[in-house]
Amino acid sequence: MERKILLLGGSAGGFSVILNIIKALERPIQRPIIVIVHRNPKYASSIEDTLSKALLQKVKTADDKETIEDGTIYFAPAGYHLLIEPDYSFSLDISEPVQYSRPSIDVTFESAAEVYKENCAAILFSGANHDGAQGLLMIKKYGGKTYVQDPLDAEVPIMPQSAIDLNAQDKILSIAEIKDYIIQLT
Repeated sequence: MERKILLLGGSAGGFSVILNIIKALERPIQRPIIVIVHRNPKYASSIEDTLSKALLQKVKTADDKETIEDGTIYFAPAGYHLLIEPDYSFSLDISEPVQYSRPSIDVTFESAAEVYKENCAAILFSGANHDGAQGLLMIKKYGGKTYVQDPLDAEVPIMPQSAIDLNAQDKILSIAEIKDYIIQLT
């Protein structure tokens, strides 16, 4: 069986959209979902615990050396880059921020592209910098599916527009279309 993965990346204005889409899932998604959002490690967050109690799906922070499991929603931990290893496990890294961010969306997208190739799908949401655009382009080059939130729908359009400027997306989707796409994966 081929392993598949869905990546969701965003920053300013993207976090609430991603959470609302995840909360709207009526059935568990069989593939793993990795959420990479820019979060400040100085502030504790219980979003994973809150979502885990509200959903029919396991939701957790990704741990170093943890094997990626189907049907689980993972959040990149604040203060670490999240990489995907060839053995389908996570690796946490504290190297320099990329695009002023750690976790960096590009770092996770690029490592996922190398491992999952055409079985990787990613959506880039609202954000205030260019993080994620290069990673999305790499996913596309490896034959994966790439989508961006319509910049006209985005609270902060810089991130999805950066991907569009690189022609890194297969499609530009409204929030409703993104929700429909993710739901059809269930």
